[in-house]
Amino acid sequence: MIPFALKYIIVLISTLVIAALVTPLVRFLSFRIGAVDNPNARRINKIPMPTAGGLAIFFAFAISSLWILPAIVTRISFHGTYLNYIFPIVLAGGIIILTGLLDDIKELRPMPKMMGMLLAASIIWIFTDFRFDDFKIPFGGPLVHFAPWLSFCLTVLWIVAITNAVNLIDGLDGLVCGVSIISLMTMGIVSYFFLPDSSIFLTLTIFVLVAAIAGFLPYNYNPAIIYLGDTGALFIGFMIGVLSLQGLKNSTAVAVVTPMIILGVPLTDTVVAIVRRTLSGQKFYEADRMHLHHRLLSLGLTHRGTVLVIYAISFVFSLISLLLNVSSRLGGIFLMIGLILGVLILSELVGIFGENRTPLLNVLRFIGNSSYRQEHIEKWKNKKLK
Repeated sequence: MIPFALKYIIVLISTLVIAALVTPLVRFLSFRIGAVDNPNARRINKIPMPTAGGLAIFFAFAISSLWILPAIVTRISFHGTYLNYIFPIVLAGGIIILTGLLDDIKELRPMPKMMGMLLAASIIWIFTDFRFDDFKIPFGGPLVHFAPWLSFCLTVLWIVAITNAVNLIDGLDGLVCGVSIISLMTMGIVSYFFLPDSSIFLTLTIFVLVAAIAGFLPYNYNPAIIYLGDTGALFIGFMIGVLSLQGLKNSTAVAVVTPMIILGVPLTDTVVAIVRRTLSGQKFYEADRMHLHHRLLSLGLTHRGTVLVIYAISFVFSLISLLLNVSSRLGGIFLMIGLILGVLILSELVGIFGENRTPLLNVLRFIGNSSYRQEHIEKWKNKKLK
């Protein structure tokens, strides 16, 4: 009799192979239906590139989760079946795929895109247990139970926010795929070892999604021959948002913070973008070229080098999230302080807050540089005299 672990490895390999085989067909289809990214001022491609690559990831994930995986988990004794567990997730993911595909072909206005995300998130809240029913306030706070309307609003807000955050970093070949693989693998490890109330179904689903993305990545890595497009970036972001909800509703402070750290790259880039645009007098949803990958490119890094640096940053976030789960409370506090300072210093060094917005670096220069300190003291005196 074949052990379950070996069967599951076969499922993961099958998922990866399906994604790898389907991607060339999706590339051909993208040209036929007009899902193509043409060069412009904000894009890095110099020639028209087929997009909608997320179709291949979704197809591989759906086939494995709806057909291959249920066949091997039927012998596991859990409440309900895996098919009942996964079907609403795939259905909601299909709505996101359709929304992204229409956007890749026709460039939808923001409102129709948002309506698609809201519909998909609503399906998750209605038909699954991926939701904010209650929340344990970190560090000894009480368990707060949410009214249904508040549970719905918070759940939808989280899913839509993560979906858009992941979509925002989709600016370089292989960037979203690599970052999402690192984040999802960390999430899978945490769900299996550190979330006592988490279903094994969650871990199984996470790694099937990782395998589907991994099968697509060779085609998307620089130099890419197909892009994820909104079809893929929205789907991956949506799935990460949904699957990360299990950690946020757990009863410990570490479990609440862990998914936020795992998603450190997209969340940090999004929050900083909102702050930067607000300080610059822009609307927070207006696009610009000041994201992390744009700034790294402007500093002279190559396309591939920039992607690898962001992979490394994502890996550091994931490593800290794992360390947090095995640290004492005091060690966890020091880890969080170090992480926050590191993120702020890196953000200011790279310049993603905007030109001349380096308050923390200015403080460090003031403390450690006597000539800089004297210069600013003199400026302050002169200004006061005037």
